[in-house]
Amino acid sequence: MYKRILVPTDFSKNALNAVRYALDLYAKLNCEFYFLNVFKLENYTTDSLIMAEPGSAEYEAAKAKSEENFVRLLDMLALHHDNPKHIYHTTSTFNFLTEALKQMISEKDIDLVVMGTKGASLTKGVIFGSNTVNTMERITECPVLAIPQDTHFSTPKEIVFSTDYKSDFKRKELSYLIEIAKMHGAAVRVLHVSKKQILTSEQEKNKALLSQIFEQIDHSFHTLSEKNVANGITAFVESRESDIIAFINHKHFFFASIFSRPLVKEIGYDATVPILALR
Repeated sequence: MYKRILVPTDFSKNALNAVRYALDLYAKLNCEFYFLNVFKLENYTTDSLIMAEPGSAEYEAAKAKSEENFVRLLDMLALHHDNPKHIYHTTSTFNFLTEALKQMISEKDIDLVVMGTKGASLTKGVIFGSNTVNTMERITECPVLAIPQDTHFSTPKEIVFSTDYKSDFKRKELSYLIEIAKMHGAAVRVLHVSKKQILTSEQEKNKALLSQIFEQIDHSFHTLSEKNVANGITAFVESRESDIIAFINHKHFFFASIFSRPLVKEIGYDATVPILALR
């Protein structure tokens, strides 16, 4: 059974970094990697009322350039990431990024999306940066792993799972976190950031359930008294030099009523370690 991983790319250095991280993270598993490039046209945008048509000179030239870039990418991977467990596929398309991703997820039954958090530059058409955060919010069909700029792969030894214990946990939505922990022998540190030190009976019940779900991996529970959840997570990760931050990204879910934005926006714009948004 092959795991199917979708990696959008704009062929920038940071996008290539995300590709390499994904290949190394899943080096031990049989995987099919689907590389997706949402190409742009100089005289057209996906926001334009006039759309470029397949067959037009501009469209075909942009598609050809995208496909040429994929040839170079696959040549490079053949030299430096030749893994018999991995199969590569490429797709070039003119579309909205999120719509292109959703279409691929549906058509190819994708298990995980991996993408970089920065683009090549501030020029129009770069698909990362804030778009990554928006994608993490809008992709609800599968988990999304965001790889920060200049983050190079090292075997993860500690994953921080942030939660407020306010929702029931399901084994399925935590399966990718558990899989990564088992693959690399990583410990999971469950972090609760709150000014209130005492949990409600419902929170205690959910915490006990989480302990059962994590029973086959090394895990521990931690509480941090901090008003700002994002600051608390960042401080915890930096102090311990943790490798990955994970959380369940429920739609319209807020970690506390004091926040006006979901946690993915709070930490996604200034991430220093990969962020795994579970579903």
